[in-house]
Amino acid sequence: MSETNWYVVHTYSGYENKVKANIEKTIENRKLQDQIVEVSVPMQEVIEVKNGVKKRVQKKMFPGYVLLHMVMNDEVWYVVRNTRGVTGFVGPDSKQPVPLSDTEMRSMGIKNNEVLVDFEVGDTVTVTSGVWENTTGVIKQINTHKQIVTISVDMFGRETPVEISFNEVKVRK
Repeated sequence: MSETNWYVVHTYSGYENKVKANIEKTIENRKLQDQIVEVSVPMQEVIEVKNGVKKRVQKKMFPGYVLLHMVMNDEVWYVVRNTRGVTGFVGPDSKQPVPLSDTEMRSMGIKNNEVLVDFEVGDTVTVTSGVWENTTGVIKQINTHKQIVTISVDMFGRETPVEISFNEVKVRK
C-alpha cells in the first residue's frame, strides 16, 4: 500500500458535512477503505453568548474545507474531485494536490498517532466490554487510524463482521 497523507478539499460553503457523508458513502460503495482512510471536518468548541445566555457550541475550524487522509492516485483523485459539493483540491495545481506536512497537521491540533497493538489478523480475541462483552471472534481486519478491529463472530449460525474498539478486545491465549 502506498503512503497516506492528509489533503484538503475545498467545498461549497455549508456543504462540508454533506461532502464528508458523500465521500464516506463512496468509500463504502467502491471499497476504498484502504485508500481513503479518514474524512474529517475539524470542529472546535466555542462559547457563544446570545441574549445574555452563554452556550457551548461546535463550530467548524475551517468552513468550506474537508480534510482527507488518503493515498493519492488517479482513481481516488477522480472519486473525490467528482463528489457533489467538492470544488477541488487545495494546491497550486488541482491535478496534483499538495499534502499537508506533519507540522501543519500538528498546528491544527490533528496528530498522526501510530498505535501499537499486540494482535494481528487471524488472532482469536475476546471482547472485554460493551454490547459484545464475552464474545469470541477472529480478527479479519485492523484499522489503526480509527483504532478498531473487525472481528468475525458466529451469530445465528452465520459468520458476521463486527467492528470493535482496540481497547475492548484482548487476545485469547
